[in-house]
Amino acid sequence: MVWLSTSAVLLSLTCLSFSIPFKPRQDSSVATAELDGVTYINKGLVGFGFIPSDFRESTGDTLGGIGSAIAFKQGTYQVLSNGSVTGTMVVHPDRGFNIDGTVDYQARQFEIDILLNPYYGSDNLDFEDAQKTVQLTYKRTNLQFDRNGTNTSGLDALAVRPAQDGLPSDPLADPEMPIASEDEPHLTIDAEGLVANSDGSYWVSDEYGPYIYRFDANGQLIQTIQPPAAILPMNEDGSLNFTSVSDPNTGRVGNQGFEGLTLDPINNILYAMLQSATIQDGGASIFTSRYTRLVAYDVSDPTVTRPSLVGEWVVPLPLSSEGIAEACSEIHFVSPGIFLALSRDPFGRGGDNDTSTYKNADLFSIAQATDIHGTVFDDPSNPIAQNGTLNENITPAEYVEFVSYIDDDQLARFGLHNGDPSDETLINAKWESLALAPVGDPDFPDDYFLFTFADNDFITTDGISVGKPYNAGLDVNNQVLVFRVTLPSVIPGSVEKALGIY
Repeated sequence: MVWLSTSAVLLSLTCLSFSIPFKPRQDSSVATAELDGVTYINKGLVGFGFIPSDFRESTGDTLGGIGSAIAFKQGTYQVLSNGSVTGTMVVHPDRGFNIDGTVDYQARQFEIDILLNPYYGSDNLDFEDAQKTVQLTYKRTNLQFDRNGTNTSGLDALAVRPAQDGLPSDPLADPEMPIASEDEPHLTIDAEGLVANSDGSYWVSDEYGPYIYRFDANGQLIQTIQPPAAILPMNEDGSLNFTSVSDPNTGRVGNQGFEGLTLDPINNILYAMLQSATIQDGGASIFTSRYTRLVAYDVSDPTVTRPSLVGEWVVPLPLSSEGIAEACSEIHFVSPGIFLALSRDPFGRGGDNDTSTYKNADLFSIAQATDIHGTVFDDPSNPIAQNGTLNENITPAEYVEFVSYIDDDQLARFGLHNGDPSDETLINAKWESLALAPVGDPDFPDDYFLFTFADNDFITTDGISVGKPYNAGLDVNNQVLVFRVTLPSVIPGSVEKALGIY
């Protein structure tokens, strides 16, 4: 596949054999959700594209895992006169190709130009034509660094770096940090969430800590947020244990850290959510790990080294027919108290089973939920859900289903499917990111495009990992889906502010 410049892509789109009218579908595919007295509308899938599994980025490594976290680069999003949209998507992979163990993969972000030409037609596209609705062009790689310009790493966090001395106002005063080993004291990051700031810096959430980091535009670590003790992975003696190979005695489950990260751009409140329940809250079993935690930090003052925890709530994850909690891979701020949540099973292309039963961008509200921050529940000895049963004094968020990724009719419109056969038209297993952007339709001012990328785990038969070739036995492309949704509760201009467009 040839990767074109944006101008060349625009030219190629004018030659497509199908019509792309600037008009949303209003048929049986439209689905609604009710939350806090507001009706939200899913108008269906409007775009699909991918980057091939064997594509290599500028460092020479395979470009993969890009669905872990996404955000539009500030000021790049544009709506064109024909209804198409362009922008530069910043995507953050996780810790690199780690099927056979973790590797010394430096944390990094990729910049990818995206051109969406939404398809609203009623006819099903074939797979080749469907790809033309979302065109992706790799631009560059930006590496990220620990303090003093040293490299970060994707290796498992088998050791703990002591907290740095200094007052809370000291910009170099970090808490205890996850590192690969005493001999390799570099910060280890398994990135899963991303927020773009107006000053060019980025908030990044990870699984090891689980911590939230802020990197400047040059990729230098400048800030670290440590969550409450109830979330930190601790041994029985209270010492930290950041490894992802095994579970701690309390705190986040291994590989179930801060998957979700988002910002309220009006009030400058940063939200992070665990993928599933902490150990003490039932996370030791997939059958009792339903009640996860959402935390909020005031980041309105960038000079404050330790942002204040200003909220914490319990979010009930959806359950499968077998009673298994569908873990949450991402969240996205919609409006005060309202969020999108990407909850899913692990099945599909690249998963253990080809047939998925749940992949959704759902909605939840904390408007009536109990704020537990600063209470006894921030101590791991006081679980919010003993053995998965929620404490009767806690009111959880209200959670409703919204956008399904595995609607057969919607997938068919773009030459995709769920279940057998396992080929490149099978929907990917691991969808892990969300981004909202305005449609720019004056007839539907509350309509937004919902972008979502899949994490392919760097799975390819022709890969390069930290300079070494590998064959994962399967080719899993980096898929992208775009939906059109109506979100009436969004404060006018808030999404534009988040994107750096006014």
